[in-house]
Amino acid sequence: MNTSTPPAPAAPLTADERVRRMELMLFYLLRIGLTLSFALLVFGTVLTLVHHPDYLNSTQALAQLTEPGADFPHTVTDVWNGLWAGQGRSFSIAGLLLLILTPVLRVVVSAGTFVRNRDWFFALITTLVFLVLLTSFWLGMAK
Repeated sequence: MNTSTPPAPAAPLTADERVRRMELMLFYLLRIGLTLSFALLVFGTVLTLVHHPDYLNSTQALAQLTEPGADFPHTVTDVWNGLWAGQGRSFSIAGLLLLILTPVLRVVVSAGTFVRNRDWFFALITTLVFLVLLTSFWLGMAK
């Protein structure tokens, strides 16, 4: 016969503990996002130079890479297809996209955490910040 007592229910978190958990979650989100972004940028640059070693020796070849209108993926679909094709430029662009996305995710996670903690004032502020970010992205796409 089992005579052990069931575990006691966990005590609710204090406000300080909830804030600390949110800070840690945001810290790891930023750290992982920036690390992955950096890794993608470095890998994409190295892959591009492996596929095109003339970029290291020829200023004309390098100028083709850096001039306006250079052949870079311009849509998420182009980036995705380029990743599967092993194109270094697509890995670099994915790194840049992740670099942009990381602080946006931070705002989303913050807003969600504030809603979960019923901190309506800060939930409203972070939601407004998120809407401003979305608006700026939308306006940036206008041609």
